[in-house]
Amino acid sequence: MVNAIFWGIIQGLTEFLPISSSGHLVLVPALFDRPGPDLATSAMLHLGTLAAVLVYYRRDVAAMAKFDRPARRLISLIVIGSIPAVVLGLTLESQIEELVSEPRVVSIMLIVTGVILLGTTLLRLGDKTVRDIGVKDSVFIGFAQSFALIPGISRSGMTISTGLARGMERTEAARFAFLLGIPVIAGAGLLEAAKAISEGGSITAEVLVGVVAAGLAGYAAIAILLKLLTRVGLAPFGIYCVLMGALCFVVL
Repeated sequence: MVNAIFWGIIQGLTEFLPISSSGHLVLVPALFDRPGPDLATSAMLHLGTLAAVLVYYRRDVAAMAKFDRPARRLISLIVIGSIPAVVLGLTLESQIEELVSEPRVVSIMLIVTGVILLGTTLLRLGDKTVRDIGVKDSVFIGFAQSFALIPGISRSGMTISTGLARGMERTEAARFAFLLGIPVIAGAGLLEAAKAISEGGSITAEVLVGVVAAGLAGYAAIAILLKLLTRVGLAPFGIYCVLMGALCFVVL
């Protein structure tokens, strides 16, 4: 039970804070010499974080459900932005999975994430909202999201940074990044769940507790990130990623 709660909190926090959930699910077990979550648990934890973003942005989700003109436009941007990650994820699945067994490579990727986050301090603050962005913006942000298939590269970090580079206001960049992540998080969770079931995995009470922990931690992570974005931007997360990545590279 404690193990499930531990991994649920790790998944929930790192899914939305720009510090790479995939990277931490590789590096934390390696650092503490303990096994990571099994496939069934990992799948369910993804669904916990999916619930967190759906609840936090419930107004946007409800607005999209109306399927009026603004809703169709936003849905179209999300679909367009999701294509690169889906295509690359399906074509490079085996190569990406191999990186999970390479903690030092993941450490380097985490440092890369940190450098990119620190680089956002050089950008001029924009004022574009989700309503102001177009297809070109969505394509750029979508390609940035696809790089996060590499363990150690933060999905939220890449998408928010690219949104800022496209002139978006900080919280609006995060808002679009999280809405864009809904199909990816849902797809990853459902695919892993199907694979786990086919391999004889089961959903236990312990796993469900982990899901709740992931959902609560994920909701808190979104709230924390938005507050820090407004005050200090992404720099603190960049510093953390560089230090964590360097520590793991040396130790592992």
